[in-house]
Amino acid sequence: MSMYFDIGDETLWNPSNGAGRLFVRQVEVFEAELKLPSGIGHKHWGDPDTLEVDPAVYAEFARGLVAWHCRTGHSVILALSEGFVATAVALARRAGIEVETPSPGLGHMSGGVQPDVQVPCNPRTASAAVFTALDTRAREMDRWMSR
Repeated sequence: MSMYFDIGDETLWNPSNGAGRLFVRQVEVFEAELKLPSGIGHKHWGDPDTLEVDPAVYAEFARGLVAWHCRTGHSVILALSEGFVATAVALARRAGIEVETPSPGLGHMSGGVQPDVQVPCNPRTASAAVFTALDTRAREMDRWMSR
């Protein structure tokens, strides 16, 4: 069995049920973390294997996800999120959504205080370097994602 991630009549991704369920569960985690809806939902009520992607909502989610990922300075968070974010970027690109390097800024900081600080700090936290690694990984993922 497999799942379908569709926009209209076009299938963007047709993963196995295991990979699809894992991706959907991670989407839920990052929706909560970012406080953004993903735009991924059931196409037909009662059909858990076919999901519709709302391109406008997913574009905001994917861009927010990339900005969050690129601005974190925490090596463990980067490692835990990289595979999911790369998969999400590959799916966005298949939907015709451009995801670019986020501009420098406070990112996921509130009031100048960063909630997840790593000691010692990670020298590999420059947004452009993280985005370049993410872009490479997303291109690899796209080759492995069946339609």
